[in-house]
Amino acid sequence: MGFAHDDDLGLIIYGYCGIKSIFSISIRKSDRKGGNVKGKSVFILMVLVAAFGLAGCQEEKKAVAPPPPPEVEVAEVVQKDVPVYQEWVASMDGLVNATILAQVQGYLIKQNYKEGDFVKKGAMLFEIDPRPFQAVVDEARAALAKQQAILQTSQANLKRILPLAAANAVSQRDKDNAIGQVQSAEAQVLASQAQVRKAELDLGFTKIISPIDGIAGASKAQIGDLVGTPQALVMTTVSTVNPIKAYVPISEREYLQAIEKSTQGQKADAEKTAFDLILADGSTWPQKGTFSFADRQVEAQTGTIRVAILFPNPENILRPGQFAKVRALMKTEKGAILVPQRAVGELQGSYQVAVVQADNTVQIRGVMVGERIGNLWVIREGLKAGDRVVAEGTQKAGNGVKVTPKPFTPKS
Repeated sequence: MGFAHDDDLGLIIYGYCGIKSIFSISIRKSDRKGGNVKGKSVFILMVLVAAFGLAGCQEEKKAVAPPPPPEVEVAEVVQKDVPVYQEWVASMDGLVNATILAQVQGYLIKQNYKEGDFVKKGAMLFEIDPRPFQAVVDEARAALAKQQAILQTSQANLKRILPLAAANAVSQRDKDNAIGQVQSAEAQVLASQAQVRKAELDLGFTKIISPIDGIAGASKAQIGDLVGTPQALVMTTVSTVNPIKAYVPISEREYLQAIEKSTQGQKADAEKTAFDLILADGSTWPQKGTFSFADRQVEAQTGTIRVAILFPNPENILRPGQFAKVRALMKTEKGAILVPQRAVGELQGSYQVAVVQADNTVQIRGVMVGERIGNLWVIREGLKAGDRVVAEGTQKAGNGVKVTPKPFTPKS
């Protein structure tokens, strides 16, 4: 730093701080008094300028410190035996769903059950006005009595003719007519008996009963409705729900794998596989399910085949129409290499992980993945037990980047 004085320009103060910086103060001649500036004022100005200049030099001399390595959370690759489960979305259905129909046409006069309640086999559900059907029964019985009387008359007439015909007292024609009248009367009696049975059946159909034990659904008819017409045949539905069926759609690939296992002598084991039922609220049904049957065909629209799993339902809590998940233990993966799922990245169909090496530098490595188990992922190739992978902060972990690793804490 230096000073220069010029009579015309005033006082100039300059300095060098790595690069040249000039600070100047001019004191015009008009500001001088008697040709001299007061020494005190000049001294103050010099001190201020020198202070600013030194501060600037100190700031320029500070070196820019490199940023610290980014912090990432790493998880150690583990190797252990793990169970491999598979899940499917399932829909519930009754073991038996009995559609209750009105078999005769008439006016509904009574409903004898509470909708949604459990009903026993043979319990009366509805009653149709029986009076018209009772009248038909009485009429049919009267017609039967009439035909029975005609039959008795014909039989008596035949008894009289047969001795006379044997003595040639009547013609053969009279004998044949008498025999024919008896046979005709017998046929009429049989027809009348059938009419009575039909009328009695129709009368019985006015009392609509449950054919099974189960849960009775909502009534589709009200008291006073005309039921039994083509538009009002269905009255309600009763479903047996203990056990209850869970229908699971499986792919053709899964179906063929199951067939292959069965041909290898594992059919008994497959049929004994225990199934878990996971309900909509996330809870697991306490009763285990068992395989029931596979449907006869593959759905052309979805390429799946329905498989029925039976679950005990002693409290009748599960109902037809519910959705749930069915989970089954498919196998146990021996010595599986496991990493957190969030440590695996996907790029154009290939999978990769960020491996933290011994010197805390990152190596991006391609891997081959297997099944997902909870929040972990099975790695088939590319990693070994003891490797460290970045589980949190992967966006900071480029290939060759040095990082500051911290233990990974899975989020609950």
